[in-house]
Amino acid sequence: MLLTELTDGAREDALTREQALPLEAVRELALAAPVSLRALDFLAPGDSVKVIAEVKRASPSRGDMAEIADPAALAALYESAGASVISVLTEQRRFKGSLEDLRAVRAAVSIPVLRKDFISTDYQVFEARAAGADLVLLIVAALDDALLRHLFGLISSLGMTALVEAHSADEVRRAVDLGAELIGVNARDLNTFELDRELFGQLAAEIPAGTVRIAESAVRSASDVDHYRRAGADAVLVGEALVTSDPVVTLTSFLEI
Repeated sequence: MLLTELTDGAREDALTREQALPLEAVRELALAAPVSLRALDFLAPGDSVKVIAEVKRASPSRGDMAEIADPAALAALYESAGASVISVLTEQRRFKGSLEDLRAVRAAVSIPVLRKDFISTDYQVFEARAAGADLVLLIVAALDDALLRHLFGLISSLGMTALVEAHSADEVRRAVDLGAELIGVNARDLNTFELDRELFGQLAAEIPAGTVRIAESAVRSASDVDHYRRAGADAVLVGEALVTSDPVVTLTSFLEI
């Protein structure tokens, strides 16, 4: 399955990095990093939809989308246009991202930064904090209950916030059971990479009031943002639509919903 392949690959790459920078060293860097920003202060439900704007070069479904030679400059544009959070894809094999991208973005913006990757180890969580991440993505489908709960707790203990991603009612329940404050519903099946634009609306009612509901994927136009907003989304996570267009014009149109 593609999700397994991506998760295993990300873990292998982290093990390679660990040979150069051992766990204890990256843990010390994480503990010494500046205090993280509280994501809920930026994503709390309000009168208008929030946008998590993504630095995204490529994906398994679309291949190369944008070169993005200067991720920090793109992130600064996103912030100036009204983004609430910057998502940085750090998976290197299929998405062509890196922790260097994350560090550059963190230095360029004053809003929270999400490490979006296929996280399954303590090392990846510590290096996210060491690189300046305020949020870390946890994909429920990639983790068993024990590991999901452990990583969620580690993220919280480091002062970060977990964005817990679900693709089904059962996965939403698992996210809710964790006490997750941010729950994302990804319209893209991470095994087939097919899109189901209606999935968020089918699952939104399963997410308790007070929890930030985030719609991920299948956001190409302002009408898609409006569709998700009407279905109960507090925020949308957008990558492809921004990196393949004028990001300021596109983001501004999304925020007018």
